[in-house]
Amino acid sequence: MTTTAEIAKFMATDFPQSNSIIEAIGKRCATVRHRIGVNELRPGGTVSGPVMMAVADVALYAAILGEIGIVPLAVTTNLTINFLRKPSADRDIVGVCKLIKVGRSLVTGDVHLYSDGDDRPVAHAVGTYSIPPAAG
Repeated sequence: MTTTAEIAKFMATDFPQSNSIIEAIGKRCATVRHRIGVNELRPGGTVSGPVMMAVADVALYAAILGEIGIVPLAVTTNLTINFLRKPSADRDIVGVCKLIKVGRSLVTGDVHLYSDGDDRPVAHAVGTYSIPPAAG
């Protein structure tokens, strides 16, 4: 299993534009955090949908890398998100991913997004990644 520190280092180097922080990697799971500031908000004082989708995607990618190792060319093939309630504008968004199926060429995972400190999910996503043939 790839460690939290190894994945965080890879993300900082290869995806410096990402503002998500890798907090934990476990067996078929990952937790990431995205600090919310004024740039992540949309009118009405809510976190924008694209920010929440990015957090879900990073959580899924991190969980996959934790399971199969650092595979830079693993790519999202599908990401479906349901927005459930208005997230807090002054709390970080936390994404918790659990992998549902790890195959040789496709990996599917489930991500719940929360406003930090609130156990009610603000969004739920399901995504699939394609794994290149030489990986895994």
